Amino acid sequence: MEKQVEQLETLTEIRSMMERSTRFISLNGLSGVFAGLFALIGALAAFIYLQYGSGGHLYYENAVLQDGSINVSFYLFLFLDAFLVLFASMAVAISLSVRKAKKKGLKIWDHSAKRLLINMFIPLLAGGLFCLILIYHGLVGLVAPATLIFYGLALVNASKYTLNDIRYLGFIQISLGIIASIWLGYGLFFWAIGFGIVHIIYGTMMYFKYEK
Repeated sequence: MEKQVEQLETLTEIRSMMERSTRFISLNGLSGVFAGLFALIGALAAFIYLQYGSGGHLYYENAVLQDGSINVSFYLFLFLDAFLVLFASMAVAISLSVRKAKKKGLKIWDHSAKRLLINMFIPLLAGGLFCLILIYHGLVGLVAPATLIFYGLALVNASKYTLNDIRYLGFIQISLGIIASIWLGYGLFFWAIGFGIVHIIYGTMMYFKYEK
């Protein structure tokens, strides 16, 4: 009986070692919660800007001025807003991941982390370039849906190098992006749901599932 227990413990340890070598498991559920909160703050700031600073029009109606020229201030605000949300989210995610890795005695930067970032970066880069092309052609209403779709694709693509739960988060983001592409003009609303509320719910679930 004791021998069987020892064998099971050995197999569990081997499995754990293999998982650490192939998957990045230092992700912290709280980072998703903070990312969601930052996204909601950014969405609220954008809503206030569009509602009170731009006459209350749908967000893509502010992309050009009445004379047909590009509304530079509109794009500058949205890019600055998105950059601050992204920067704050990444800063918290890195900080919490490093803290979790040190607590478990894991390396924060290894082959699994590199593979995760590469596989996530490729769809994000493609999505960023595609959004710039949409803006160039004046299809601003599709930018918010596109960010959700490509972000979801990035999560699905990177999920095989981290926790499997990330894949389902990706599917949700892709679905929201497709729905948002049908109801143009409500992109900010779906963006707040996807990057904000869904992140908070998923981050909370991940925290209680893996860290409590």
